[in-house]
Amino acid sequence: MKKIFNAAFTYMIIGVLSGLFYREFTKANDFPSGEFTQLGLVHTHLLTLGFIVLLIVLALDKVFGLSGSKLFSWFFWLYNVGVILTAGMMVWHGSLTVLGEESNAMIAGIAGLGHIALSVSLVLFFLVLRKKVVAASENSTGWATMVP
Repeated sequence: MKKIFNAAFTYMIIGVLSGLFYREFTKANDFPSGEFTQLGLVHTHLLTLGFIVLLIVLALDKVFGLSGSKLFSWFFWLYNVGVILTAGMMVWHGSLTVLGEESNAMIAGIAGLGHIALSVSLVLFFLVLRKKVVAASENSTGWATMVP
């Protein structure tokens, strides 16, 4: 559980800092206000996918004891790889946009790998969660008794 908490906290800090970077980097480079750049999305992605989702995972781990599963470890590391690749490519692509440079297919391809990693990891998460929910519902009559 500590690992999940630390990851969520780290994403919260990086998410907030990415918003600051977006604001200051676009100002420093005289990027026109209102013009689209993926830098504006990094803040939201990190806070939602990294911070909020992992806080929900932390709560579900507390209730169902998910982190004891080997499959959960696969979820956790693959999920983090996916978030980092996706956000990293958004920063790279957005920075190029602000600087007036062209993006390329490699950036899109790596971002796609990040999205694939996120998708696979979420399937793994639901496999772990389903197993624990089914086991808990077979062993108890109410939610209050499911805390490990």
